[in-house]
Amino acid sequence: MSLMGFLDRVADVAAFDKAIEPARRAVLGALRPPAVKDLLHGTWLGHALHPVVVQVPVGSWVSAGVLDAVPRMRPAATALIGLGVAAAVPAAATGAADWSEQGAGVRRLGALHAVANTVALGLYVGSLAARRRDRGGLGRVLSYTGLAIAGGSAAVGGHMSYAQSSGASHAATAIRALPDDWLDLGPLDDFAEGRPARRTGTGGAADVPLAVVRRGTRVDVFVGACSHLSGPLAEGTVEEVRGSTCLVCPWHGSAFDLDSGEPRRGPAANPQEKLEVRMQAGRVMARVPSRHR
Repeated sequence: MSLMGFLDRVADVAAFDKAIEPARRAVLGALRPPAVKDLLHGTWLGHALHPVVVQVPVGSWVSAGVLDAVPRMRPAATALIGLGVAAAVPAAATGAADWSEQGAGVRRLGALHAVANTVALGLYVGSLAARRRDRGGLGRVLSYTGLAIAGGSAAVGGHMSYAQSSGASHAATAIRALPDDWLDLGPLDDFAEGRPARRTGTGGAADVPLAVVRRGTRVDVFVGACSHLSGPLAEGTVEEVRGSTCLVCPWHGSAFDLDSGEPRRGPAANPQEKLEVRMQAGRVMARVPSRHR
Protein backbone atom coordinates (compact mmCIF):
# COMPACT_ATOMS: atom_id res chain seq x y z
CA MET A 1 0.00 0.00 0.00
CA SER A 2 1.22 3.50 -0.81
CA LEU A 3 1.84 6.04 1.92
CA MET A 4 -1.63 7.58 1.42
CA GLY A 5 -3.34 4.37 0.35
CA PHE A 6 -5.09 3.98 3.70
CA LEU A 7 -7.25 6.96 2.75
CA ASP A 8 -8.93 4.86 0.08
CA ARG A 9 -9.96 2.45 2.82
CA VAL A 10 -11.44 5.35 4.77
CA ALA A 11 -13.34 6.39 1.64
CA ASP A 12 -14.91 2.92 1.48
CA VAL A 13 -16.43 3.05 4.99
CA ALA A 14 -20.15 3.50 4.33
CA ALA A 15 -20.88 3.67 8.06
CA PHE A 16 -19.67 7.29 8.03
CA ASP A 17 -22.61 8.33 5.85
CA LYS A 18 -25.13 8.44 8.71
CA ALA A 19 -23.12 11.16 10.41
CA ILE A 20 -22.20 12.95 7.18
CA GLU A 21 -25.61 13.18 5.50
CA PRO A 22 -27.24 15.66 7.94
CA ALA A 23 -24.27 18.01 7.52
CA ARG A 24 -24.48 17.63 3.76
CA ARG A 25 -28.19 18.48 3.74
CA ALA A 26 -27.48 21.55 5.86
CA VAL A 27 -24.83 22.76 3.42
CA LEU A 28 -27.11 22.18 0.43
CA GLY A 29 -29.83 24.15 2.19
CA ALA A 30 -27.48 27.06 2.78
CA LEU A 31 -26.48 26.97 -0.90
CA ARG A 32 -30.05 27.25 -2.16
CA PRO A 33 -29.62 30.82 -3.47
CA PRO A 34 -28.07 30.20 -6.94
CA ALA A 35 -25.80 33.24 -6.72
CA VAL A 36 -24.26 32.02 -3.45
CA LYS A 37 -23.84 28.50 -4.80
CA ASP A 38 -22.10 29.58 -8.00
CA LEU A 39 -19.91 32.08 -6.16
CA LEU A 40 -18.57 29.42 -3.80
CA HIS A 41 -18.18 26.73 -6.45
CA GLY A 42 -16.15 29.06 -8.66
CA THR A 43 -18.48 28.74 -11.65
CA TRP A 44 -17.64 32.34 -12.57
CA LEU A 45 -13.89 31.62 -12.35
CA GLY A 46 -13.64 28.62 -14.66
CA HIS A 47 -12.39 26.16 -12.05
CA ALA A 48 -12.99 25.41 -8.38
CA LEU A 49 -12.50 28.42 -6.08
CA HIS A 50 -11.50 26.43 -3.00
CA PRO A 51 -7.90 25.63 -4.08
CA VAL A 52 -7.33 29.35 -4.68
CA VAL A 53 -8.79 30.62 -1.41
CA VAL A 54 -7.12 27.97 0.74
CA GLN A 55 -3.67 29.28 -0.18
CA VAL A 56 -4.15 32.23 2.18
CA PRO A 57 -4.57 30.35 5.49
CA VAL A 58 -2.05 27.66 4.52
CA GLY A 59 0.54 30.18 3.39
CA SER A 60 -0.04 32.39 6.41
CA TRP A 61 0.35 29.56 8.90
CA VAL A 62 3.44 28.09 7.24
CA SER A 63 5.05 31.54 7.16
CA ALA A 64 4.09 32.11 10.79
CA GLY A 65 5.79 28.84 11.72
CA VAL A 66 9.03 30.05 10.14
CA LEU A 67 8.85 33.48 11.78
CA ASP A 68 8.06 32.02 15.20
CA ALA A 69 11.50 30.40 15.15
CA VAL A 70 13.08 33.89 15.18
CA PRO A 71 12.31 35.68 18.49
CA ARG A 72 12.28 39.21 17.10
CA MET A 73 9.89 38.17 14.30
CA ARG A 74 7.25 36.68 16.59
CA PRO A 75 4.93 39.73 16.48
CA ALA A 76 4.79 39.29 12.69
CA ALA A 77 4.07 35.58 13.18
CA THR A 78 1.13 36.48 15.41
CA ALA A 79 -0.25 38.79 12.73
CA LEU A 80 0.03 36.05 10.11
CA ILE A 81 -1.75 33.58 12.37
CA GLY A 82 -4.60 36.08 12.70
CA LEU A 83 -4.75 36.48 8.94
CA GLY A 84 -4.88 32.71 8.52
CA VAL A 85 -7.71 32.38 11.04
CA ALA A 86 -9.75 35.03 9.22
CA ALA A 87 -9.06 33.48 5.80
CA ALA A 88 -10.08 30.04 7.05
CA VAL A 89 -13.73 31.12 6.99
CA PRO A 90 -14.07 31.60 3.19
CA ALA A 91 -11.79 28.59 2.66
CA ALA A 92 -14.17 26.44 4.71
CA ALA A 93 -17.23 27.85 2.91
CA THR A 94 -15.88 27.08 -0.57
CA GLY A 95 -14.69 23.65 0.52
CA ALA A 96 -18.08 22.79 2.03
CA ALA A 97 -19.83 23.84 -1.17
CA ASP A 98 -17.69 21.54 -3.31
CA TRP A 99 -17.85 18.70 -0.77
CA SER A 100 -21.65 18.70 -0.66
CA GLU A 101 -21.98 17.70 -4.33
CA GLN A 102 -19.23 15.10 -4.66
CA GLY A 103 -19.39 11.32 -4.72
CA ALA A 104 -19.72 9.26 -1.56
CA GLY A 105 -16.02 8.40 -1.21
CA VAL A 106 -14.93 12.01 -1.57
CA ARG A 107 -17.54 13.11 0.95
CA ARG A 108 -16.21 10.63 3.52
CA LEU A 109 -12.65 11.84 3.12
CA GLY A 110 -13.89 15.41 3.01
CA ALA A 111 -15.48 14.97 6.43
CA LEU A 112 -12.10 13.83 7.80
CA HIS A 113 -10.47 16.81 6.09
CA ALA A 114 -13.02 19.19 7.65
CA VAL A 115 -12.65 17.76 11.16
CA ALA A 116 -8.85 18.05 11.01
CA ASN A 117 -9.07 21.62 9.72
CA THR A 118 -11.50 22.53 12.49
CA VAL A 119 -9.12 21.17 15.11
CA ALA A 120 -6.21 23.07 13.54
CA LEU A 121 -8.27 26.26 13.46
CA GLY A 122 -9.17 25.84 17.13
CA LEU A 123 -5.52 25.43 18.03
CA TYR A 124 -4.61 28.60 16.16
CA VAL A 125 -7.40 30.54 17.88
CA GLY A 126 -6.05 29.22 21.19
CA SER A 127 -2.56 30.30 20.16
CA LEU A 128 -3.78 33.84 19.54
CA ALA A 129 -5.47 33.90 22.93
CA ALA A 130 -2.33 32.62 24.67
CA ARG A 131 -0.15 35.21 22.96
CA ARG A 132 -2.52 37.98 23.98
CA ARG A 133 -2.06 36.87 27.60
CA ASP A 134 1.74 36.97 27.20
CA ARG A 135 1.99 33.19 27.25
CA GLY A 136 4.13 33.04 24.16
CA GLY A 137 5.54 29.57 24.84
CA LEU A 138 2.07 28.02 25.00
CA GLY A 139 1.05 30.03 21.95
CA ARG A 140 3.90 28.57 19.92
CA VAL A 141 3.16 25.02 21.06
CA LEU A 142 -0.46 25.41 20.01
CA SER A 143 0.39 26.96 16.66
CA TYR A 144 3.00 24.35 15.74
CA THR A 145 0.57 21.60 16.70
CA GLY A 146 -2.06 23.29 14.55
CA LEU A 147 0.41 23.49 11.67
CA ALA A 148 1.13 19.76 11.90
CA ILE A 149 -2.58 18.90 11.86
CA ALA A 150 -3.28 21.36 9.04
CA GLY A 151 -0.43 19.80 7.05
CA GLY A 152 -1.91 16.34 7.48
CA SER A 153 -5.31 17.66 6.49
CA ALA A 154 -3.80 19.24 3.37
CA ALA A 155 -2.47 15.81 2.42
CA VAL A 156 -6.01 14.44 2.69
CA GLY A 157 -7.22 17.28 0.47
CA GLY A 158 -4.52 16.49 -2.06
CA HIS A 159 -5.60 12.84 -2.13
CA MET A 160 -9.19 13.93 -2.77
CA SER A 161 -8.07 16.16 -5.63
CA TYR A 162 -5.53 13.95 -7.37
CA ALA A 163 -6.37 10.36 -6.44
CA GLN A 164 -10.15 10.79 -6.44
CA SER A 165 -10.48 13.56 -9.07
CA SER A 166 -12.40 15.92 -6.80
CA GLY A 167 -12.64 19.23 -8.66
CA ALA A 168 -10.89 17.92 -11.79
CA SER A 169 -12.62 18.15 -15.17
CA HIS A 170 -13.88 14.69 -16.07
CA ALA A 171 -14.58 15.94 -19.59
CA ALA A 172 -10.94 16.97 -20.11
CA THR A 173 -9.83 13.45 -19.21
CA ALA A 174 -12.34 11.86 -21.59
CA ILE A 175 -11.53 14.03 -24.60
CA ARG A 176 -7.89 12.88 -24.59
CA ALA A 177 -9.06 9.38 -25.50
CA LEU A 178 -10.57 10.59 -28.81
CA PRO A 179 -8.66 10.31 -32.08
CA ASP A 180 -7.32 13.42 -33.81
CA ASP A 181 -9.18 12.73 -37.06
CA TRP A 182 -12.65 13.94 -38.01
CA LEU A 183 -15.44 11.73 -36.65
CA ASP A 184 -18.52 11.07 -38.77
CA LEU A 185 -21.51 11.42 -36.44
CA GLY A 186 -24.16 10.79 -39.09
CA PRO A 187 -26.58 12.78 -41.28
CA LEU A 188 -27.84 16.12 -39.99
CA ASP A 189 -31.43 14.95 -40.46
CA ASP A 190 -30.90 12.23 -37.84
CA PHE A 191 -30.65 14.82 -35.06
CA ALA A 192 -33.82 16.21 -33.52
CA GLU A 193 -34.07 19.97 -33.07
CA GLY A 194 -33.04 21.24 -29.62
CA ARG A 195 -32.77 17.83 -27.99
CA PRO A 196 -29.46 16.25 -26.97
CA ALA A 197 -28.52 13.09 -28.82
CA ARG A 198 -25.90 10.52 -27.85
CA ARG A 199 -23.15 9.48 -30.20
CA THR A 200 -19.88 7.67 -29.56
CA GLY A 201 -16.42 8.78 -30.56
CA THR A 202 -14.46 5.70 -31.62
CA GLY A 203 -11.01 5.03 -32.99
CA GLY A 204 -8.94 6.48 -30.17
CA ALA A 205 -7.67 5.07 -26.91
CA ALA A 206 -11.25 4.34 -25.81
CA ASP A 207 -14.82 4.90 -26.92
CA VAL A 208 -16.02 8.27 -25.63
CA PRO A 209 -19.69 9.32 -25.30
CA LEU A 210 -20.61 12.53 -27.09
CA ALA A 211 -23.61 14.83 -26.63
CA VAL A 212 -24.87 16.42 -29.86
CA VAL A 213 -27.35 19.31 -29.99
CA ARG A 214 -28.87 20.58 -33.23
CA ARG A 215 -30.20 24.12 -33.57
CA GLY A 216 -31.40 24.54 -37.12
CA THR A 217 -28.39 23.99 -39.34
CA ARG A 218 -26.01 24.55 -36.44
CA VAL A 219 -24.72 21.58 -34.46
CA ASP A 220 -22.80 21.68 -31.16
CA VAL A 221 -20.88 18.60 -30.04
CA PHE A 222 -19.58 18.08 -26.50
CA VAL A 223 -17.89 15.32 -24.61
CA GLY A 224 -20.86 13.47 -23.16
CA ALA A 225 -19.43 13.13 -19.64
CA CYS A 226 -20.16 16.22 -17.54
CA SER A 227 -17.02 17.97 -16.33
CA HIS A 228 -18.34 17.90 -12.77
CA LEU A 229 -18.90 14.18 -12.10
CA SER A 230 -19.28 12.57 -15.55
CA GLY A 231 -23.06 12.89 -15.68
CA PRO A 232 -24.60 11.78 -19.03
CA LEU A 233 -25.18 15.06 -20.86
CA ALA A 234 -26.93 13.33 -23.74
CA GLU A 235 -29.72 12.55 -21.26
CA GLY A 236 -29.94 16.20 -20.22
CA THR A 237 -31.98 19.09 -21.55
CA VAL A 238 -31.51 22.31 -23.49
CA GLU A 239 -32.63 25.32 -21.44
CA GLU A 240 -32.20 29.07 -21.24
CA VAL A 241 -30.00 29.82 -18.22
CA ARG A 242 -29.01 33.40 -17.38
CA GLY A 243 -29.52 34.61 -20.93
CA SER A 244 -27.66 31.72 -22.62
CA THR A 245 -28.90 28.59 -24.34
CA CYS A 246 -27.37 25.80 -22.30
CA LEU A 247 -26.98 22.06 -22.14
CA VAL A 248 -28.05 21.01 -18.65
CA CYS A 249 -26.67 17.95 -16.86
CA PRO A 250 -29.41 15.61 -15.55
CA TRP A 251 -27.46 14.68 -12.40
CA HIS A 252 -26.69 17.95 -10.60
CA GLY A 253 -28.13 20.63 -12.89
CA SER A 254 -24.86 22.13 -14.15
CA ALA A 255 -25.56 24.26 -17.22
CA PHE A 256 -23.07 24.77 -20.07
CA ASP A 257 -23.33 27.47 -22.73
CA LEU A 258 -23.91 25.78 -26.08
CA ASP A 259 -21.80 28.40 -27.85
CA SER A 260 -18.68 28.12 -25.70
CA GLY A 261 -19.03 25.26 -23.22
CA GLU A 262 -18.53 27.67 -20.32
CA PRO A 263 -20.52 26.90 -17.16
CA ARG A 264 -23.45 29.22 -16.55
CA ARG A 265 -24.68 27.41 -13.44
CA GLY A 266 -22.89 25.12 -11.00
CA PRO A 267 -21.88 22.94 -9.31
CA ALA A 268 -19.61 22.56 -12.34
CA ALA A 269 -16.81 25.12 -12.37
CA ASN A 270 -14.78 23.71 -15.26
CA PRO A 271 -15.92 24.30 -18.86
CA GLN A 272 -17.40 21.41 -20.80
CA GLU A 273 -15.07 20.20 -23.55
CA LYS A 274 -16.48 21.10 -26.97
CA LEU A 275 -15.46 19.61 -30.31
CA GLU A 276 -14.91 21.40 -33.60
CA VAL A 277 -17.77 20.79 -36.06
CA ARG A 278 -18.14 20.97 -39.84
CA MET A 279 -20.75 19.77 -42.32
CA GLN A 280 -19.70 17.48 -45.15
CA ALA A 281 -22.26 16.33 -47.73
CA GLY A 282 -25.05 16.74 -45.20
CA ARG A 283 -23.24 14.78 -42.50
CA VAL A 284 -22.04 16.08 -39.14
CA MET A 285 -18.29 15.80 -38.69
CA ALA A 286 -16.51 16.56 -35.38
CA ARG A 287 -12.98 16.45 -34.04
CA VAL A 288 -11.12 17.45 -30.89
CA PRO A 289 -9.90 21.06 -30.70
CA SER A 290 -6.28 21.82 -31.52
CA ARG A 291 -5.20 22.16 -27.87
CA HIS A 292 -5.82 18.41 -27.43
CA ARG A 293 -4.24 17.27 -30.69
